[in-house]
Amino acid sequence: MIRVLHVLDHSLPLHSGYTFRTAALLREQRALGWETFHLTSPKQGAATAAIEEADGLAFHRTPSATGALARWPLGRELALMKALATRLEAVARDIRPDIIHAHSPVLNALPAIKVARRLGLPVVYEIRAFWEDAAVDHGSTREGSLRYRATRHLETRAIRQADHVFTICEGLRADITARGIAAAKVTVIPNAVDVAAFPPARPPDPALLAQWGLSGQTVIGFIGSFYAYEGLDLLLDALPELIGQRPDIRLLLVGGGPQESRLRQQAASLGLDQRVIFTGRVPHQEVSRYYDLIDILAYPRHPMRLTELVTPLKPLEAMAQGQLFVASDVGGHKELIEHDKTGILFKADDRAALSKALLTLLDNRQRWPELKMNGRRFVETVRNWQNSVAYYRAPYSRLTGKAL
Repeated sequence: MIRVLHVLDHSLPLHSGYTFRTAALLREQRALGWETFHLTSPKQGAATAAIEEADGLAFHRTPSATGALARWPLGRELALMKALATRLEAVARDIRPDIIHAHSPVLNALPAIKVARRLGLPVVYEIRAFWEDAAVDHGSTREGSLRYRATRHLETRAIRQADHVFTICEGLRADITARGIAAAKVTVIPNAVDVAAFPPARPPDPALLAQWGLSGQTVIGFIGSFYAYEGLDLLLDALPELIGQRPDIRLLLVGGGPQESRLRQQAASLGLDQRVIFTGRVPHQEVSRYYDLIDILAYPRHPMRLTELVTPLKPLEAMAQGQLFVASDVGGHKELIEHDKTGILFKADDRAALSKALLTLLDNRQRWPELKMNGRRFVETVRNWQNSVAYYRAPYSRLTGKAL
């Protein structure tokens, strides 16, 4: 049976869409009888041991990059890749994998390609988002800058050198093939959910409703990381109009992130302190209880390269739980959501369209059971990890010569 060495940016016990997708992929590969091994980059942070276990999965850790080089911009990335390559080669020589599978970002791919070539192993690269586009959202560069173009060049170089490329959606696949990469070299492993891990929503916990002052209120909500591209600023801007039509509306924001301080300031400047509830981050095992409090979820992502190309996990998780949601019509959402069947799409960056979508859904409760059922059926039959992981089989088999 095949032995796969996965090279990762970070992993559990850290919580992010990246780590949850990783864990789901690994568990499903193991369910197929494949042996999986896992190495994280120095970006995981300080480790207590060379190998750490999290949720039943063992992760080889890479020590943080040190030395003068690691203290400088660009030098920091070079030092990280050097440290990762050293650790990867040691682990690969020990476990003797059949294939090395590097996951985003390109800082993982380049060391993996180098080590794989040295050891005579096939190497694949899985792209979840382009590093240069993530940097634009984080504010560390701008589209078209020298850094942006240099990073894009590195990404294309890694894509060309890898033996096969995986990605998470058709938007990213189209961008990759537009760089001159043969379509046959790129396979989509779609984002999905473990349906069993997301049981249908239950009635809200009265005590939790009371704790956050939501008893008897209509709750619009978002659960996740507060990044600029999520468009939560647009949701706050729409809230005065929503409350003008429905005074019982409250906005529940569960999570945290780079934009939290700015969002709190925005809520205060709009006079919405009593209408917007910031819970902060909650324990992962408690998240489902907070989903149960929400009548309609909102995913108002702003249009930009990252959101147009990349499909998120959150709408799929909402569908799995039979939750109602509205979402902006960016490309990543349109690839997942069938408007007026599994969710409601509205024109991106349009505050009035967002308000209208929410109010129309609130005024048509008779549609709710149908929308919830359609979403649940979609993830049960199409967007589940068993279906997605099956797409690894053919490329792995071709590159390793093993029947899978």
